[in-house]
Parts: sequence; C-alpha cells; structure tokens
Amino acid sequence: MPVRRFPYELFWDRFAKLYSPVQEKSNVKLYDDVSVFISKHLCKNDKVLEIACGTGQITKRCCGSAGEWEATDFSEKMIEGAGKVCRAENVRFSIADAHSLPYDDSSFDTVVIANALHIMHEPQKVMCEINRVMNNDGLLIAPTFVNDGAESTKRIVKLALMQSMGFKTFSKWTSVQYREFVEKNGFIVTEQKTFGDKFLPECVLVCKKGG
Repeated sequence: MPVRRFPYELFWDRFAKLYSPVQEKSNVKLYDDVSVFISKHLCKNDKVLEIACGTGQITKRCCGSAGEWEATDFSEKMIEGAGKVCRAENVRFSIADAHSLPYDDSSFDTVVIANALHIMHEPQKVMCEINRVMNNDGLLIAPTFVNDGAESTKRIVKLALMQSMGFKTFSKWTSVQYREFVEKNGFIVTEQKTFGDKFLPECVLVCKKGG
C-alpha cells in the first residue's frame, strides 16, 4: 500500500537535511536522557518497531538494547538520513505510514513512537495500529512534547518559523491531556516521566495494552 502524502508532510522531506544537526545541537541532552530511559525498558531479545524515527536520533542510541529494530518513517528523506546516522546490523529502515502499518498482528514486543503523535493528523488511527501490531504483553513507549511549560519568545518565534515552512501541530496536549488520550485509546500507563526544561517539556509514557 503506498504511503499517503499530505502537503504538510512535504515539510519533513525538505527539513530532513537540517533535522539531524539541529536536533543534535539543541536537544542532545534531552535525546540522551530520554534514550537512557527507553533503553531501560528494552530486552536483548525484543523485536522493536520504531514509528516516526526521523533521522535516527533515538534509533542510534537505543537499538543496541534490543534484538531486532524496525525503524520507520513516512519521509523518504528522513529514512535516508537515519541510515547514515545509524548503521547497526540489527536495524532495518523502511518507509511506512503509521496510520496503516504494513505488519501482521502481534508482530512486535515493543513499539516506540517519539515526538510524533502530536503532529499526526489522525493519532487515534495510529494508536489503533500500534495496538494491533504489538504483542498482548508488549510495551508502548511514547515520548511526546507537551504544553506544560511557560511559553518563551524563542519557542514562539521558532514555532512560527517552522509553521511558515509547512510544519503543523494537530494536538497541543498538556501531559495530563496526553495521558488521557493514550488511556482512551486502548492502553494503560504504567510509568510516566517528564524530561527537558520548563520551556520544552517532554512527557514519556510507558504503557501496556488495556483489558
């Protein structure tokens, strides 16, 4: 099934070359801290699906803690960048639409989706697909930027610039709202932790399937 393309998604193809160096420069500690937290929840024999891997910032930091790692993104340019950043033998990169994943039911022990649900136009469908491809006793690990912190001029200007280039945020959750969204869509939150500073907090949820 072909990956659907929407105008705002083209932003990520255009931004791919800048994404990795920008993220590494501005958010390296955040990525390091979140990745350490994710890795603690992985096992060496886990088969992991990463949705919206971008240019592989989480992939390269966490893949060594798992057995197999399937890293996906809808942007071909992002996947190209990720392949250059991470060359681990247990990682496979592929283009996939998170709203309609090309995998069988119960294919993965763990699903990681970082910094993506809030910029997806139909996050409920994504959650349904995650539930489908994840084992009954598997884990969902879902870090996402939330709107708990005070707005700063720098953040407002940066967001406005990205929006002028085609970036779009569909869900502006607080950490409370984000947890409620996840729990309403078939999961039970077993652990919650916030990383980052007051201007750019990132809420990480560790979840299992609901009953």
